[in-house]
Amino acid sequence: MPNLFGNVPLFIPRRIVSGGQTGVDRAALDAAMLLDIEHGGWCPAGRLAEDGPIPNRYALQETRSHEYPVRTEQNIADSSATLILHEGTLKGGTLLTKRLCDKRKKPYFKVEIKDQMIDAVQTWLVTQTPEVLNIAGPRESSAPGIHSRCKKFLLRTFSVE
Repeated sequence: MPNLFGNVPLFIPRRIVSGGQTGVDRAALDAAMLLDIEHGGWCPAGRLAEDGPIPNRYALQETRSHEYPVRTEQNIADSSATLILHEGTLKGGTLLTKRLCDKRKKPYFKVEIKDQMIDAVQTWLVTQTPEVLNIAGPRESSAPGIHSRCKKFLLRTFSVE
């Protein structure tokens, strides 16, 4: 479904998935819902997140494990490509996401959340054409305010205006 956004064609995945953690994961799900893009993914058993159980408005499936890496790997396995959004050095679960993409030889794009990177993400999406896009990055407690910044970035990335 290419449209033109500036000089870059626009590709919108059929489905966006994440693990449902605070921060980038939830920003991805919130942006998908606002844009009427199908959303989902895997989360830990008990819908575990740093702020308590993940709200039911997010259409996530629970793994049998309470461990975060299990859902991280399952989301990578079930997606066509992964967009890793970050600010600064990769660490923790965000670094694990990159390593698991490498291990599984799955395409990924690691990008800092900056307005000037929107064209780069749009170009990567047109090149990869991922039907199912996994979006991952830091949780809110390790990058305060990242949910808001990431949601705005994704809404601009997937918008024709």
